Amino acid sequence: MSYAIVGFGKIGQALAHAFARKNIDVTVASRRPPEALAPQALAIGPTVVAKSLQDALKADTIMLAVPFGEHREVAKALPTWEGKTVIDATNAFAVPPDELDGLPSSAFAAKSFTGAKFVKGFNHLVAATLTTDPIIEGGHRVVFLSSDDEDATAPVADLAIQLGFAPVKLGKFNEGWRAGARTRENLGSAHLPGPVQEGAVIDLRPCDLAREGWFPNVRLHRTHLM
Repeated sequence: MSYAIVGFGKIGQALAHAFARKNIDVTVASRRPPEALAPQALAIGPTVVAKSLQDALKADTIMLAVPFGEHREVAKALPTWEGKTVIDATNAFAVPPDELDGLPSSAFAAKSFTGAKFVKGFNHLVAATLTTDPIIEGGHRVVFLSSDDEDATAPVADLAIQLGFAPVKLGKFNEGWRAGARTRENLGSAHLPGPVQEGAVIDLRPCDLAREGWFPNVRLHRTHLM
């Protein structure tokens, strides 16, 4: 399996750190030429390699780390996305709902990537948190995953585990979005967590999820405040 990160701002670099920490090869690309990205990529680690966008999109799995509105330009770079898995780490901050056709942002973005297996994930962690080791006091920091394609979520969950995270599958885009609506003020675009393994670490702003009964069968190892 080959991986690429498209977008090399704070989130893209944070994701690159996650791959480098586990010595997993990953290609990075952005609107800038690869030679402009190469020094920072090398500084992150030898397994992080800057390439052109076209070369990066040869990967099996592509992580979107561009500003939300730029997903369309990325999508145009390939005539078809058949056989590709796209992990959407973007957030549609300040985008009016009517510009999303009334859809959750990932369902809206997925329409541009014809044929791709499209999964929302890694989007609720700020860059500074995503950059750090996800293993904390024996617990694993949670990443939330949603997709309208159940088969697409499993390999992304496997990748999250390889990177040291605890994946939580939230079902389809509309289910995750609607479940997360009540906490949007506190959690940004994060989804409402589903069942979490014991020892998981959930990053959130002050909001006592456990007290509200959303984790009736687990003991949270630690709640880490962003």
